[in-house]
Amino acid sequence: MILASQSPRRRQLLEETGFALKICPTDIDEAARPDERPAELVRRLASEKAEACRQTLSQGPADGLLVAADTIVWSPELGVLGKPADPDDARRTLAALSGRTHHVSTGVSALLLSPTCEVLDSVSFVETTDVTFYELTEAEIDAYVTTGDPMDKAGSYGIQTPAGRLLVKSIAGDYDNVVGLPIPRLMRELSLLTHHDTGILWPLQRISTAK
Repeated sequence: MILASQSPRRRQLLEETGFALKICPTDIDEAARPDERPAELVRRLASEKAEACRQTLSQGPADGLLVAADTIVWSPELGVLGKPADPDDARRTLAALSGRTHHVSTGVSALLLSPTCEVLDSVSFVETTDVTFYELTEAEIDAYVTTGDPMDKAGSYGIQTPAGRLLVKSIAGDYDNVVGLPIPRLMRELSLLTHHDTGILWPLQRISTAK
């Protein structure tokens, strides 16, 4: 599989699922269009990343699959919350999220490519998970920011890290989606896209066979 993302978290999720990956970084304009809703934004950006990656290829991947994704943290009241500009920005974001529910939406675009990189079929979708934070004290926010954990993460936190998970009271939806890629939904979409008779577990079956 070709992954059109440099995210180490997406790479880890896919490798744990059994995929051998080739990384294809992309550089596109990720600015939202006027009046573009969060779900529309991430779906469009994922599709644009997939196509930008495809345009750079001279040969299709062995399994024919190219996957791109884009994740945002947002709420109707706060808008889209990107990566913090500095520690103070992270503190402001975490204070705004304290005791409240926000949304994490990931747009995914998957292409099935021919050996010459023509698109044989494709699928795109958006997965959204609701995340509720505990009420955070100023001291707790300062301690978390001091770890450096928020600085490379949208919304200024990482649910998968030892410190970041302590901020989260509950989630409604897919946990992997908050990490960066909704693996259960993706595997169902890929099994339909590739017509695998073995269904959603075919990459993991390769791992089991190799042991």
